[in-house]
Amino acid sequence: MNKKIILASGNAGKVREINKLLADHGIDVIPQTEYDVPEAVEDGLTFVENALKKARHAAKLTGLPAIADDSGIEVDALNKRPGIYSARYSGEGATDAKNNEKMLAELKDVADENRTARYWCVMIYLESETDPTPIITQGSLEGKILTAAQGDGGFGYDPIFWLPEQNCAAAELSMEEKNKISHRAIALNALAEKLKQL
Repeated sequence: MNKKIILASGNAGKVREINKLLADHGIDVIPQTEYDVPEAVEDGLTFVENALKKARHAAKLTGLPAIADDSGIEVDALNKRPGIYSARYSGEGATDAKNNEKMLAELKDVADENRTARYWCVMIYLESETDPTPIITQGSLEGKILTAAQGDGGFGYDPIFWLPEQNCAAAELSMEEKNKISHRAIALNALAEKLKQL
């Protein structure tokens, strides 16, 4: 695919991960920050709605096709929270560290077997702001919430997200290892396959 595609994200960790995964498929994307595109307002009620808003916003302001994602973590003991509010879970001025601290505090008295969680990612590709048939893919990754942070890689909830099959926290994986199994990798690989058919 030899055309410019805008990546509707300003999250440095996410941009790095998405760029690496799509480059492996021969797809180059340009972060919206290179076009001074401000973050879109994420007021949708689902991951799909928020991803569509971000993609349409970036496509409108740049005139380019856009790729966007919305992702988050659902924790069963918290009734699937924080979900679409994952990035701003700890409130105004939320940071990864504050979000992790809040989650650990809320799960303080929850037994290990009840700390199940999953990451979700929805990816969307639009040819233009008014594209009536966006390409939508999704991926998920099952795990558990730890009782304390482990590892210094990744971003978001990775330091407290335990991967039973890998026997480590997501933050302890190299980017190459993470890109083989992550929710974002699953959604992006599916999206890349569909983009190759365009």
